[in-house]
Amino acid sequence: MGVAAEPGQKGINWSNIAVGGIMNMVTTLGQPLEVLKTQMAANRSQSMLGALKTVWSRGGVTGFYQGLIPWAWIEASTKGAVLIFAASEVESATLNAGINPAFAGLLGGMTGGIAQAYATMGFTTCMKTAEITRAKTAATGVKPPSTWAVFADIYRREGLAGVNKGVNAVAVRQCTNWGSRMGFARLAETSIRKIRGQGENEKLGAFDKILASSIGGALATWNQPIEVVRVEMQSMAKSTANANRPAKLTIFNTLGFIYKENGIKGLYRGVTPRIGLGIWQTICMVSFADYVKAWVKGE
Repeated sequence: MGVAAEPGQKGINWSNIAVGGIMNMVTTLGQPLEVLKTQMAANRSQSMLGALKTVWSRGGVTGFYQGLIPWAWIEASTKGAVLIFAASEVESATLNAGINPAFAGLLGGMTGGIAQAYATMGFTTCMKTAEITRAKTAATGVKPPSTWAVFADIYRREGLAGVNKGVNAVAVRQCTNWGSRMGFARLAETSIRKIRGQGENEKLGAFDKILASSIGGALATWNQPIEVVRVEMQSMAKSTANANRPAKLTIFNTLGFIYKENGIKGLYRGVTPRIGLGIWQTICMVSFADYVKAWVKGE
């Protein structure tokens, strides 16, 4: 990222692994937005109010934290470490090569996003989505299986492919997510410096850093159709009565199915809570992470 390395720095910043893991754990405070976004993407006929009522019916406040423990925590700590480490190394290298900060951020974010998707996010995202979307049979008096029992059942029936279902969609989402978030955030930082008459290497104040990350996080939600596709592929809220739903889901046939069933509007279900989530995550993983990395380096 912008302060990940000084010009001419040699070696690898291994400390970024710890920084990424810790900072991404902070992002899990946004789990209610994650649950709401997933609920709306999986049930595309629901309004925002309907989704809120459905999530609340699953246990009140605790309903908004489904999938947090253990899957969101496992996912956050591991994917954050991979993201910050990979993105920082790529961004530092490209900055040192003379590439402008916005493009360096884009390349770093894309690389980090792909790396985290395939390294850690396949099974954790799949299980988090399954936990949020699966039927809660407790309402009928039957004790629902534990999250580990659900994991074991999916693994027994479908193997590694089952618990990594939708990983390619996750990779596309993360590549475009963090490429856009970091790229737009760095572009916003450059624009703010120009407006304030600051030099390219001058540090921005905290408010300006947060503003730039907020812009990056909000604009990055352009890829919401990929997120809706990902949720549909991993969802356990499946309608077996829908003959149009492909038996074997791929990114492209899932995209076609959603568009045919719900149109363009369906491909953007859940975008409102995702904007809030994207802003929060980008502030944590770009602005705050920059400050933490600088502190670790003693700057």
